[in-house]
Amino acid sequence: MEDELRSEYDLKSLRVRKVGHARKSFSGLTVHLEPDVAEMFPDSEAVNEALRFLMRVMKENKYPLGNMRGND
Repeated sequence: MEDELRSEYDLKSLRVRKVGHARKSFSGLTVHLEPDVAEMFPDSEAVNEALRFLMRVMKENKYPLGNMRGND
């Protein structure tokens, strides 16, 4: 049996193949949660649901959403 593996590979020339739910897009925004926050949410759907709820509450109370950005 002949070995078809190369001695070296140029990893930059390889294409990345997405599988599963990640196939949607590589261009999506990635947000990193702190561990204490991440343990409260089982998945991204739960995070999005909580944030949409917060956005509704803020909108109903006329709190500008932009005020929360950059307050690290």
